[in-house]
Amino acid sequence: MSLDAESVIERRRLKRRISGWRIAAVLLAVLFLGTVVLSNQQMAGSGGIFQHVARINISGVITNDRKVINLLDRVGNADQVKAVILVINSPGGTTTGGEAMYDAIRRLAKKKPVVATCGTLATSAAYIVALATDRIFVYGNTITGSVGVIFQWANVTELMKTLGIKVEDVKSGSLKAVPNPFKPTDEAARAVTEEMVDDAMDWFVGLVKTRREIEPNSVPGLTEGRIYSGRQAVEYKLVDQIGNERTARAWLAKERGVPKGLRIRQWTPKEQSSGVLRVIFDSAANALGLSDSNIAALLDQASAALKLDGLVSVWHPASS
Repeated sequence: MSLDAESVIERRRLKRRISGWRIAAVLLAVLFLGTVVLSNQQMAGSGGIFQHVARINISGVITNDRKVINLLDRVGNADQVKAVILVINSPGGTTTGGEAMYDAIRRLAKKKPVVATCGTLATSAAYIVALATDRIFVYGNTITGSVGVIFQWANVTELMKTLGIKVEDVKSGSLKAVPNPFKPTDEAARAVTEEMVDDAMDWFVGLVKTRREIEPNSVPGLTEGRIYSGRQAVEYKLVDQIGNERTARAWLAKERGVPKGLRIRQWTPKEQSSGVLRVIFDSAANALGLSDSNIAALLDQASAALKLDGLVSVWHPASS
C-alpha cells in the first residue's frame, strides 16, 4: 500500500513539474512574440536594418511640421538608406512650412540622392518642396507651379456695424497690428503688407531661378502664379521629366549608382500618441462608423487648416 501511495505522490509531482515547464514555455513564447511585434512597430518608422531606398510621403496641407522635419533628418543619418524618393501630392500650405521642409531636404540631399515623384498636385509650397530635390518626376497631368504667396485677412467692418459693435484699441504705432479685420485697410497698411508679400515672392522666384537654372520671366505666367500640367512643366523646365516611382528608381541607378536590387521601404514619422489616446480614437471611429484612417485624415485636414496663418503658398481652384 505504501508503495502505491508513494507512486501516486511521485506521479503528482511529475505532473506538477511538467505543468510548470509548459507554463514557462508559454510565457517565453508570449514574451518572444511581444518582442517581435514591438520590434516590427519600431522598425516600421525606420525602414528596417538592411540597405534600401527610402520612400517618404509628402501629402495634404504643408505646415512647419516638426515630425516630418525630424523624419527627414533621421533618414539623412540612417546608414542603411542609400537614396530617398519623396512622393508629393499636395496643393501647398504655409510659405514658412515649405521653407522649413526645403531646408531639411537640402540637408538630406547633401548626404544621399533625393528625388521627387509628383501625383495629382505639386503646387505652391509643395513645388517648393520638389525644388529641393535632385530631380523632379511628374505625370503628364500633374498640376504644378502656382509660384506665389498670399496674405489674406477678413474685413468685417460692415458686419460689426450691423451688430452695433465698435472695436477700440490703443497702439504703440500706426503700423502695429495691421492689417486689422475690424477697420478698413488704409494705404500705409496695404503698402507694408504688399512689401512683405513681394519679399516672399522674390525669395520663391529666386528658388526657381537657382534650382531650375531658368529665367523666371521667360516662362509664361510664372510670376503671375499660373499653374501648369506636367507636360507643360517639362517643356518650360520647371520639372525634369514625365515618370513615376519606377522611372525615378531607374534614374537613381543610372545617374547616382544606387544598386538596382535595393528594395524601396516606407519611412513614416514616429507615432507619438499614447495608448489611452489610441483607445479613445478607436472608440470614436467605431461610434461614427468610420475607420480610424478616415478620422485621422479629417483631423489632419482640420488641424492643418487652423495652422494656415501668416504667408500662404497654396493653390485651389476658384469657386464658382
